[in-house]
Amino acid sequence: MRVIRITADLTVPDVAEATPFYADFLGLEVEDLGLDWVARFVVPGSGEHLQLVSRDATAAENPLLTVKVDDVDEAYRQARSRGYEIVHPLTTEPWGIRRFFVRAPDGTVFNIAQHHDVA
Repeated sequence: MRVIRITADLTVPDVAEATPFYADFLGLEVEDLGLDWVARFVVPGSGEHLQLVSRDATAAENPLLTVKVDDVDEAYRQARSRGYEIVHPLTTEPWGIRRFFVRAPDGTVFNIAQHHDVA
C-alpha cells in the first residue's frame, strides 16, 4: 500500500454556512463533490486542499484526515493484522470511494480511501 494524498477533514455544523469563509474570505476554489455533507476547498494553482464535513453519510464518526491510497484492501488487511480499531468497515460507497475508518493509537480517526469505478 502506498499513500497518494492526505486531506484534512474539518468538522463543521453546516457546510453551506461555512462556505463563504473558505471560498470568499480565504479565496479557495470550491470543488463540487455532488454531496451536501462534504465540500472540498482547493488553493488555486497548487492543488492543496481541505474538506469540510458536517456529518459523514455512512459512518458514525467523522475522520480528522483522509488518506488516499493505491490499495485500500491491503491497507485494511494491514490495519486489522496490527490490531487497530476499525471505526467504519471497508465499504464501497455509492459516490465512488472504497474506504474504511481506522483509529490510530493516539485516538485520531483516519478515513483510508481509494477511488472506485461506479458501475
